[in-house]
Amino acid sequence: MKLRNLAVLTVVPALLVVSGCSGGGDGGGESSGDGDVTLTYWASNQGTSLENDEEVLTPVLEQFTEETGIGVDLEVIGWNDLQTRIQTAVTSGQAPDVVNIGNTWAVSLQATGAFMPFDDEAMEAIGGADKFVEAALATGGAEGTDPTSVPLYGLAYGLYYNKAMFEAAGLQPPTTWEDMVSAAQALTDPAAGVYGMSLAAGSYTENNHFAFINATQNGAELFDDEGNPTFTEDGVVEGIMRHLDLMQSDEVVNPSNAQYDNGTLAVADFATGKAAMILNQNNANSTIQANGMTPDQYGVVPFPAPSDAPSDVASHVAGINLSVFANTEHPDEALQFVEYMTSEEVQTTLGKPFSSLPVLQGAEAVFTDNAEEAETFTQIYNERSAPLPLVPAEDQFETTVGQAMNTMFATIATGGTVTADDVKEAMQTAQDQVQASVG
Repeated sequence: MKLRNLAVLTVVPALLVVSGCSGGGDGGGESSGDGDVTLTYWASNQGTSLENDEEVLTPVLEQFTEETGIGVDLEVIGWNDLQTRIQTAVTSGQAPDVVNIGNTWAVSLQATGAFMPFDDEAMEAIGGADKFVEAALATGGAEGTDPTSVPLYGLAYGLYYNKAMFEAAGLQPPTTWEDMVSAAQALTDPAAGVYGMSLAAGSYTENNHFAFINATQNGAELFDDEGNPTFTEDGVVEGIMRHLDLMQSDEVVNPSNAQYDNGTLAVADFATGKAAMILNQNNANSTIQANGMTPDQYGVVPFPAPSDAPSDVASHVAGINLSVFANTEHPDEALQFVEYMTSEEVQTTLGKPFSSLPVLQGAEAVFTDNAEEAETFTQIYNERSAPLPLVPAEDQFETTVGQAMNTMFATIATGGTVTADDVKEAMQTAQDQVQASVG
């Protein structure tokens, strides 16, 4: 069976279909008249564009079809839409067979009961739990349960810096928050359109990640042992304030960044010399290089904590997991697909174009030819990352806190002021919303 490209539709950014088969959309893939099976697969945007993902994944899926006779309908979905699309599929029952999820959503989605548990039999069918990096597999579901997702692409945040800008200013790569802000201020020249940092300040996903990382550096927790939100803790509020102040009091972020609703826009600023630093995951490389910046022109260090911080955590355990909807009509074929996508061969093939870190034990990072960068990100991922809260309400933390930060950045960008009291009030509202659902 062969894959052929279809015209791109407004509501379907990237779609592939196996010739002779029709896709699912009402509980999974369907069988064609000749008995062949087609799986529907929703993939997250990992490359430079939805079209780039399609180009990268097409030969990988063709190979799967050639090996197994199982067809695949592919839709690549942007991060701004993916969570909503999944939630709609959960409630409507009109779901794909297999879907990429942000691994931070795993426990929340697990709680819906809409996804197939990877019990011992299912885990064995995809090659066994032991093949995965332990920290990565831990993101697949609540502790002590059969996970409902498995790792696909590993990611971690790092602080990218422009080597030429730093050298010209006589600066060293920062190792503390204070060093980072000082360097950013020295490199900010608004008249020239250059800022020390660029942030995706209008992205709720980026913002909630930094709420978590900054709070964790402060030694704060976002949920207590019973799963109740604790967003108003001093450490949380102070961490969010610290992040907002990069635009507000430190003035090292262009106020226009409040309109940046995805990380790619900030990466483009960095790659084109409009920003000296960015905080981004290691999959920024493809976008940086697509904008003309070569690997020898930038360096990466761990996201620095304040010099007196209780924790030097530099990232959450970021990445993409793979889940199978429980209402799939083809569970065996779906597991075959998961096994294939998490195989060493496919992981190596996709690791470079998607700039992902290894999720398999003993695998080497191939996302970059720069050994120092590979070592830095691997060390961050393995040793200085902490999982976002493994509680069912985690997705509500992301949306409520992330969107509140979007609003506060917008206030700052339009000339307003955000105080610590304002942050605490916003966190109280978010906490009340989440608590109402927790019960």
